[in-house]
Amino acid sequence: MNKAADNFRFVFLMAATLGIMSLGAVQLMKIQLVDGSSYLEKSRSSGIATQVISAPRGEMTDADGEYLVSNKSGFNAVIEKAFFPSDDKSVNRIILTVAEVLGEENVEWEDILPITSDAPFEYEADREGDVARLRKNIGVQVYGTAEECMEAMETLYGIDKSYTDRQKRIIAGIRYTMVMRDFSVSNRYTFAEDIPMAAVVRIKELSYDLDGVDISEEAVRVYKVGDVVPHLIGTVGAISAEEYEENRDSGYALNDVIGKGGIEKAMESTLRGQKGTRTIEIMGGSVISDKVTEEAVPGNTIKLTVDSDYQRKVQTILENHIYWLRHQTSSKAKGTEADAGAIAVIDVKSGALLAAATAPTYDLNDYINNYSAVANGENAPLTNRVTSAYYRPGSTFKTVTATAALNEGIITPTDTVTCKKYYTYWEGWSPECTGYHGRLNVVEALRESCNIFFYDVGRITGIDLIAQYASDYGLGGEMGLEIGRGVKKGYIACPETFEERGLQWQAGNVIQAAIGQSDTYVTPLQMAAQAMTIANKGVRYETYMVDSVYTYNMEELVSRTKPVKAAVIEDKTGYTFDTVTKGMVEAGAFEAYTYPTLSEYYTDSYLLTDLPEKTAIKTGTPQMTSKNDTGSAFIGFYPADDPEIAFSGFVEHGEWSKFMIREIISAYYDEFYHIEKLEGMTEDETAEMLADTADNGDNYNENYD
Repeated sequence: MNKAADNFRFVFLMAATLGIMSLGAVQLMKIQLVDGSSYLEKSRSSGIATQVISAPRGEMTDADGEYLVSNKSGFNAVIEKAFFPSDDKSVNRIILTVAEVLGEENVEWEDILPITSDAPFEYEADREGDVARLRKNIGVQVYGTAEECMEAMETLYGIDKSYTDRQKRIIAGIRYTMVMRDFSVSNRYTFAEDIPMAAVVRIKELSYDLDGVDISEEAVRVYKVGDVVPHLIGTVGAISAEEYEENRDSGYALNDVIGKGGIEKAMESTLRGQKGTRTIEIMGGSVISDKVTEEAVPGNTIKLTVDSDYQRKVQTILENHIYWLRHQTSSKAKGTEADAGAIAVIDVKSGALLAAATAPTYDLNDYINNYSAVANGENAPLTNRVTSAYYRPGSTFKTVTATAALNEGIITPTDTVTCKKYYTYWEGWSPECTGYHGRLNVVEALRESCNIFFYDVGRITGIDLIAQYASDYGLGGEMGLEIGRGVKKGYIACPETFEERGLQWQAGNVIQAAIGQSDTYVTPLQMAAQAMTIANKGVRYETYMVDSVYTYNMEELVSRTKPVKAAVIEDKTGYTFDTVTKGMVEAGAFEAYTYPTLSEYYTDSYLLTDLPEKTAIKTGTPQMTSKNDTGSAFIGFYPADDPEIAFSGFVEHGEWSKFMIREIISAYYDEFYHIEKLEGMTEDETAEMLADTADNGDNYNENYD
């Protein structure tokens, strides 16, 4: 019995052992053959990864410290690679779920795929570079169609055939964007920024089924005051492939944002801050540690030279004047086709930009939220006419010719030229003046804006000297303004300019150049710098709009901009600039006592003699597209005896821009400013007022420049 029992136990134990060994073998086979790739992935996904933490971008204030651009705390939908599934089926399901939630809440997400949103798929217009990059990245031949690219991405990203065309496009667009943004454990992917609370709640509710998707509370760019110098402030956006290649050595990643224009672009290194570091420890595919190892340092805050209140007033002055011109009803009304313009005001003693009004303009928030509407707005609102529009300066340029002739001893303040309306130096060509001015000297010629005087003086002075002094004044040259490439240079009429433009220079061209016509094209900012140089008796400062730089929250001053002399015109005679200034002062007074105010609309706002100090100005009526199509320009400074501000203005296809000068000065000193925005009135009130205004203008001298 005992022996039989022992044998039974032995057999049982052997059978059990063999069974266990068999089960182990099967399990080992499963691990090695069936689940081998899974365990291999887990072994490979173990380790430590570092993730970059974005730094809050520096903010911007106006001259009084009012925040124009700031950051707010917002919610971003992000995807963390460490928690994200690796199989295409799960990835596509999660992406589509999040996209549908955001879509239902009217939230847009980044999608850089250059293919239309709906079938039949086509390439988006004006994106040839992006299309070529797409074909290369997904392995489609260089002439592949958009449909072929979509088919390639369906295979590449494992997009199920059961999805609709629209769903396939959503998945393909997001997955392609994720690849181009270098989505990895080190670089999380921002699905959408600043999403509403309703979307936050819904994504949180679905978090159990959205592995890797998270809601991150981060700093979001806010343009608190979007209507103050929007052209100069600029915006930020996702870094492009080209920008990444240019900046990769400076620590930029494919998922970064970068300044796209204006100060946001020009001062990128100051505003961007220093990134922090987050360390993630992974074991067997699971995150076991996640901590911040280096805090991000916010970017510095920039204080601008522009005062918001003054900027708005100058903008209103410009817009009201254009509005008034367009609504004149008099039979003798001039400038009714006015549609755009600019005003620049700078600090005489430093070159600081105080105001830069351009019309039409826009609001940065509208630009961000509805770019196409702004970009396609009437009369090109995206054009910064202060720094980037080219205009003939017209008779404002006569101050340059006067400076050259006086300073080089070609004329003296008492030398005269007789004006009989026509200039008869050449046979067969007799350019005319605006009237019969008789015998006058340079001061009187500036006051009367006599073409004949400056034709003769310009011919004798010669184009080389005129062009040299124009350059010293800053016309056709660099201004120094921080936005750099956004500031155009223009050019001065001279043989070199003509040759570059494929034109032939003739001796007679010099007299047109002497009065600011011909092929002289400058910007309002340069014209204001010209006025500043006269006011400073030959000293021209670089223009700038960054007053100072502070640490974040303006806790500590980092640097302050110091005035830089860009050029100095030596007063060789000791009376050159005093003489030019005297002519400009008489021009201001001449207008006041010779030509009455146009209407009640400009009562108290036009008469320069009512100001506490003398004003130095020079006006012009330069040709635009033809002799009968003219603009209206002015330059000046105030007070004439101890200047503080220099200014310029231009109204395209307009007239009487000089009427704005009194208001520009009064607004700066915060006195006498009374004009409210015309749009604030009812349509009937505005029409009635403007009709009365225009009817009172019939007695104006149409030949006055």
